[in-house]
Amino acid sequence: MNIKQAKEHIKNSVRLYLKKDEYGEYRIPVVRQRPIFLLGSPGIGKTAIMEQIAQELGIALVSYSMTHHTRQSALGLPFITHKNYKGLEFDISEYTMSEIIASIYEVMEQSGIEEGILFLDEINCVSETLAPSMLQFLQYKVFGRHKVPDGWVIVTAGNPPEYNKSVREFDVVTMDRMKLVEVEADYATWKEYALSQGIHNAVTTYLDMKKNDFYRVETNVGGKSYVTARGWEDLSATMLLCEEEGLVVDETLVAQYLHNGKIVKEFTAYYELYNKYKKDYKVEEILAGTNSAQVVERARIAKFDERLSLLGMLLDKLESEMKENLEKSDYLTDLMKLLKIIRTLYEKDHSTSVQTQIENQITNRQKIMESMTNAGTLSSEDKRKHRAVVRFLETAQKKLRMEDYDDAAAFAMLKADFDAEVARMKEENSRIQARLHNLFAFSEVAFMDGNEVLVLVTELTVNAFSSRFIGLYGSEDYQRHNEDLMLHERQDDIMREIEALEL
Repeated sequence: MNIKQAKEHIKNSVRLYLKKDEYGEYRIPVVRQRPIFLLGSPGIGKTAIMEQIAQELGIALVSYSMTHHTRQSALGLPFITHKNYKGLEFDISEYTMSEIIASIYEVMEQSGIEEGILFLDEINCVSETLAPSMLQFLQYKVFGRHKVPDGWVIVTAGNPPEYNKSVREFDVVTMDRMKLVEVEADYATWKEYALSQGIHNAVTTYLDMKKNDFYRVETNVGGKSYVTARGWEDLSATMLLCEEEGLVVDETLVAQYLHNGKIVKEFTAYYELYNKYKKDYKVEEILAGTNSAQVVERARIAKFDERLSLLGMLLDKLESEMKENLEKSDYLTDLMKLLKIIRTLYEKDHSTSVQTQIENQITNRQKIMESMTNAGTLSSEDKRKHRAVVRFLETAQKKLRMEDYDDAAAFAMLKADFDAEVARMKEENSRIQARLHNLFAFSEVAFMDGNEVLVLVTELTVNAFSSRFIGLYGSEDYQRHNEDLMLHERQDDIMREIEALEL
């Protein structure tokens, strides 16, 4: 299965493991909650999906790479204790609590969240001295004499033997006590993730044309050459920062992330061409609807790969604006709920001023952020939303301290500031809708009935932000072309059915 399917399978398993009956007992007894073993090639996103699962389920996450652990750190350190058995005294060995188990209790205490996922990566690459204890842990969920707390689901991950010489194969007894989930690299699935994470457009447009370069592990005369999803993502982050700082992205930099000489050369050459397209076509002018006839003509006669790159640049710019607008909308929706709470509490209890209510809400929001951070479940999107809410309240707090507002005036000031932000968001929303229309208008003239328009509609559909934006605010251009696309697909289906008939 691909990584997206694996994520859903693991997420559903965790939900089932944590399901309780009316007495608060787990429906699947803890002893029957098999650890999940996620087996897949390196760098395809195994760790990333665990973070997503914890965030989506609202539970905690503790992650460890087992290659970094010795027997002592995993099991705890030995010490001598004195015991008395039926009048006889003995000195016996005990163990301190495992660092891994202790981390779970620390997260529970700091976050207040009692359930979570213990994720152990590189589980089949542990040291020789730790291997017997690890097998015992997978069977009985115990490190030394300390058990994983109830309510914590164990998920492990590892690489197949062909990718790592230190891999130890588990015996049948151990495998029979785990749920095996095998996952393979899949570009189409990763692209969905890439679009949501803002991966550099040059990476995705290059891989759209050369999908076989997405994930490759080969053995040649010079040793291992490899390119992974992790490598592309890390390269993307560096490229974005280099562009901000005006630094050059060359083969030397690309080779630090992609360990395949041929792919390094081809991607670097494409990136140079990508920047040339970006400069020549003036993406901003196309989206603003002020592009020249020369730009349209150049796009019309360009080769398909150049047209695809141009379309990717246009979509990247527009979809990032849609993402920012939707995040602003989500933040304002959250803020509106909070302001209603402030108003309701003030109306019920006039002894607590609006300013005090604001201070309380800032404190509460900061505690939520701290709890989620300690639990390892605060996504970057939620972090930005919470920080925006806190920033709005802190700005209001400063205004109230500078001038003498009564409570009615204080809340009126809050509402006025909120309304102003909503108005700015709606203005930006209209601007983006106009830019989307300009993109379709340009594509219809420059690409006419070419496949590029179909690519445009498809990309807007599969991207989480553009599909949500269009779903909320509509687009006549998108709707018209989408209907044409569906009609075209239906005609193709009918023709295939006719061809399949035996007459």
